[in-house]
Amino acid sequence: MKKKILVTLLLVVVLSMLAAFAPAGEEKTVKVCVSWNEKVHSLIQAWQDYMEMYAKELEPTTGIKYEWIVNVANGDANLQNNNIQDCINQKVDYIVARAQDSGTIGASIKAAEEAGIPFITFDRASTSGDPTAHVGEDGYLQARSTAEAFAKLLKDNGIEGKCIELQGDLLDNTAVLRHKAWAEVEKELGAWTTVAEVPTEWKPEKFYQGALNALQANPDANCMYVASDFAFSSVENALSAVDKDAPTGDPKHIWIAADDINPMGYEAMVNGIIDVGTTWEAYSVSVLLVDTLNKMVNGEPYEKVNLISGRLATPENVQTLEYLYSTDPKYAD
Repeated sequence: MKKKILVTLLLVVVLSMLAAFAPAGEEKTVKVCVSWNEKVHSLIQAWQDYMEMYAKELEPTTGIKYEWIVNVANGDANLQNNNIQDCINQKVDYIVARAQDSGTIGASIKAAEEAGIPFITFDRASTSGDPTAHVGEDGYLQARSTAEAFAKLLKDNGIEGKCIELQGDLLDNTAVLRHKAWAEVEKELGAWTTVAEVPTEWKPEKFYQGALNALQANPDANCMYVASDFAFSSVENALSAVDKDAPTGDPKHIWIAADDINPMGYEAMVNGIIDVGTTWEAYSVSVLLVDTLNKMVNGEPYEKVNLISGRLATPENVQTLEYLYSTDPKYAD
């Protein structure tokens, strides 16, 4: 009897050792096409770096190895559609795209659907087709957070605002949502009147020329909303040209709300030029994308619309915010 127990125990030990040294389950390789509309802005490179880094960190536990096939359309919607078609022809497993034009990306979504390839819109939602899922930040809530804080700031300082609005590219649904939120808070709280609406198409030269023209045409303007601070040096150049590039507390200061807290905006906020803004979260959105992809790969339930909220930033707290990509010298503009 003792001999049988001993043999059994030895068998258990041997089997345990074999299990310990047995090769792990097969790793699953997943091809993901990432179609960027452009790569002028450091935020886009940060997104790419973070999603690749996070996926790599999870690889030992998920068993999913992502092969990233990246293309860039250089601001050309037609080129982006061609780039995505190339990925479809390569028979990738998933497509992730930040649309150059929310109104035309639907053609690519349809082509991917016909090929049986799930399509995730990233950052910019489609207005022309229904993707498999969307991952991004809520642009409306972001701008509303900024506008409400800005209204309180103006009222607390006894300022009757006469504001210039530097809009984004109105082919970008995020820019449309930011304008909508700004206008709604203006109407609801009455802290300012928008004296000039300046479309920029997200082009730095139009931020400069548009801001300069508006400042010269409205010399009594005392506040400004900048839909994104990625090109804030252009805005500062315009302010300098009319001798109004001054920090809070200086009589020449123009009160400024500017969204995203990109590297240029971060520096301007630290220096007291920008008074308030809400972050566009590079790290958290990239994590959300990879988590959504993992659920799709594993056949698990996933949300069709995946949005996060940014964090309100001011000169008082901006240097303490964690995971703020604009504090990394790697992404300095």
